[in-house]
Amino acid sequence: MPKLKTHKGTKKVLNVRDGGSVKIGHPGTRHNTGKKNAASNRSGRHASALSKADANRFKNVKFN
Repeated sequence: MPKLKTHKGTKKVLNVRDGGSVKIGHPGTRHNTGKKNAASNRSGRHASALSKADANRFKNVKFN
């Protein structure tokens, strides 16, 4: 069976933590942050975990 290629777009966005959960950043924090209030900018700095339902969608995608 041929090797699976890494999906480069997904690799740049997702990381697998030691416990197996998938780490993802908050959306809306890349640009135009001057318009947003400070609380949303602060909360966007911390990573969040990908939901179980979304993690199931990436079962067959290689991103490590």
